[in-house]
Amino acid sequence: MADLIAWVMVLVIAAYACAGGTDYGAGFWDLLAGGAERGKRPRWLIDHAMAPVWEVNNVWLIFVLIIMWTAFPTMFQAVFAALWLPLALAAVGLVLRGAGFALRKPTRRLAQRRIYGAMFAISSLLTPFFLGAALGGIASGRVAVGTTASADAWANSTSVLAGLLAIAATAFLGAVFLCSDARRFGADDLVDYFRLRALLAFAAVVLLALIGLPVTHSDAPYVWEGLTGGLGLLLIVLAAVCGLATVLALLRRSYGWSRYTSVASVALTVGAWGFAQRPYLLPTSLTVAQAAGAAHTLRWLAIVTVIAIVLVGPALVLLYRLDTLGELEPLTDADTRAARTPGDNL
Repeated sequence: MADLIAWVMVLVIAAYACAGGTDYGAGFWDLLAGGAERGKRPRWLIDHAMAPVWEVNNVWLIFVLIIMWTAFPTMFQAVFAALWLPLALAAVGLVLRGAGFALRKPTRRLAQRRIYGAMFAISSLLTPFFLGAALGGIASGRVAVGTTASADAWANSTSVLAGLLAIAATAFLGAVFLCSDARRFGADDLVDYFRLRALLAFAAVVLLALIGLPVTHSDAPYVWEGLTGGLGLLLIVLAAVCGLATVLALLRRSYGWSRYTSVASVALTVGAWGFAQRPYLLPTSLTVAQAAGAAHTLRWLAIVTVIAIVLVGPALVLLYRLDTLGELEPLTDADTRAARTPGDNL
């Protein structure tokens, strides 16, 4: 039962990496969109694309935390004791990001819009970095039961690399989805705008992955061995294939398929990490069996998880489907005018 719950946790982490990661990526491109006039149209698209689902995506993060403290309390205590600072910074980033996104749209004053926009954009960069840095500290074996908080636990080479990879991956997902959103909202010039950024973000992911090979070999040997052999290697290869398929779809302007392949590439990478760490939750000090809570607790958690899947799962699928079809964010006349290129006649 403990192994099953652990894999459920990996799947939920993958869901958050894909769903929440897409939103973080949109915020990353919001940060790089330029000044008020130059970045007006990309930010207009980002606002409309994110509005229906940005709050829902945090459900996956809440689910991860519930599984951790209920099924694996020993792991939960060790992780939050050793990595409280980056996790606290990520939590602050989540709050500021949500507040900035929610408040900037109805605000009329330009100065306040800039402040809220900066909160949203900068937090969209820092939050995935700190979450990635925390995962890097775990993967490198620096977190164990009894480990005290220190900078080395999350400011090491593996953590920094994982944080940068998290930013690059979210930027990749965000740009791919915004390509399709731009097409859906009739902003044809923004399709190529985000298409170029998706290709650049993928190049950054590949570069960081190549840099990560020697880094993880020396700094996180257990996980490196898991990623270079067996099922871990197979999933990494499949993730690379899906990434290349995304690039091909973007080059051929097949934006519908590019969404699926980009999500698959990130989800498979998270799955590879899960296989690379097994049977450990904290390499190489705490196994799944050692970290598991009481048997009856695991059984009730499994029952609650099934109930949640049955009750909440269809609603989430419908929500994401309606959002993809553009049914949740109808365009007003003002939005239609905003979607036109500067040379169009009004």
